[in-house]
Amino acid sequence: MTPQDLILTPLGLRFLGRRFPCSIGSGGLTSDKREGDGATPIGIHHITGVLYRPDRLTLPCPWAQPIGPKDLWSDDPADAAYNSPVPAPYAHSHERLRRADPLYDVILLTDWNCPNAIPGKGSAIFLHQWRRPGYATEGCIAFRRDHLHWITQRLQPNNRVIVRA
Repeated sequence: MTPQDLILTPLGLRFLGRRFPCSIGSGGLTSDKREGDGATPIGIHHITGVLYRPDRLTLPCPWAQPIGPKDLWSDDPADAAYNSPVPAPYAHSHERLRRADPLYDVILLTDWNCPNAIPGKGSAIFLHQWRRPGYATEGCIAFRRDHLHWITQRLQPNNRVIVRA
């Protein structure tokens, strides 16, 4: 492990010598992730991208990509594009990335179950803003807004997210 790793601990996420309170999935941690189980997958994941709302924020880091009005994420295990970005309109089950609330104003993408997604093994495992302290996610890791921005400004492509049991 290095200081550049984002390490999930029982006391929060550790990164660059700081500890940040965070929320995880309502299903806790799991080594057997399934679509819809609400659990955060155990393992070593890599940050593969950053998405942000350009209508709400300035560029959070040099390699961030804007979220547009038609940007979705497929969460349908029967879909050939499962666990990847897709454009609206879209017939399969999906999650809208441009939300009315601020939860996805900044999204740190991980390589969980991609690029070659196994149907049903879980999709859209992101790091994003929380609703409030202690409010569980559907499997993602969520932070206070200012903490997420601090982390994002210091990230490098392929930083590791280490989730241990």
